[in-house]
Amino acid sequence: MAMENYSKYQQSVIRNYYKNADNVSLQRAQELLTDLYLAEGKKREKAWESLFNHLEKLGVPPDQITHLKEAKNPELIAKLLEKKL
Repeated sequence: MAMENYSKYQQSVIRNYYKNADNVSLQRAQELLTDLYLAEGKKREKAWESLFNHLEKLGVPPDQITHLKEAKNPELIAKLLEKKL
């Protein structure tokens, strides 16, 4: 849909969303990392999958994500997220 179909306010909301998408993904990845320490069972597995999806959105290379999936070490992901800050 073309941007002219939206009001000025809606256009600014859309622009701001895409402008801050990286920050939102980084924040969500940090929240999921915290959840990993607290979660158990299926909820923990769901948190892992969501975390890997957000890492993809942040532009982490696929080979690095594969390594993190194999290791399943929250400390490695925490160090990676520190670098992204």
